Amino acid sequence: MVKHILIATKNAGKAREFKKLFSEKGIEVKTLLDMENTPEIDENGKTFTENALIKAQTLTDLYKIPVLADDSGIVVDYLNGEPGIYSARYAGDHDDEANKKKLLHNLEGVPFEKRTAHFHCSLVITSPVKDPLIAEGNVEGYIVEEERGKGGFGYDPLFFYPPFDKTFGETTADEKNAVSHRANAIKDLLTKFDEWWEE
Repeated sequence: MVKHILIATKNAGKAREFKKLFSEKGIEVKTLLDMENTPEIDENGKTFTENALIKAQTLTDLYKIPVLADDSGIVVDYLNGEPGIYSARYAGDHDDEANKKKLLHNLEGVPFEKRTAHFHCSLVITSPVKDPLIAEGNVEGYIVEEERGKGGFGYDPLFFYPPFDKTFGETTADEKNAVSHRANAIKDLLTKFDEWWEE
């Protein structure tokens, strides 16, 4: 029996990461690029986990198969958790440059030691026949005063990771992927997945 899981993304890089993960378990991965009539989903939750759950549950209800969805963003302590769940649309919808400018502007004059932040990732898998599986991961760091490095995407050039003594914009993809919030959420997921999938 072929087992399927739908990854709620059109991002090829993200899909590749999960394909590798699940193919080792004999599970075939589909993405939203494989599906027709995908609905626009209003992610109106108050937390990363709620948003991932809304996305996954909507698609499970529609396609009647297990769905993995994620929601992630950056949380800045000095700004009471902003941008948080609004990370992708902090200053305009998915406008990375405007988002970074706004974050730097809001932290103007704040000393480095008070610029603590973390990236957060929530992963949720829903199923037509069982309760959702939820996994989470964080990576801790600081927001620097100006962009450093051209790597990564989004807020990566502003996120300083002390163990590497550089920003995620200055790391290689392999370095970042070993310690990132998504990597940590996937590790959390893998500790629970087999038992959940087989039950």
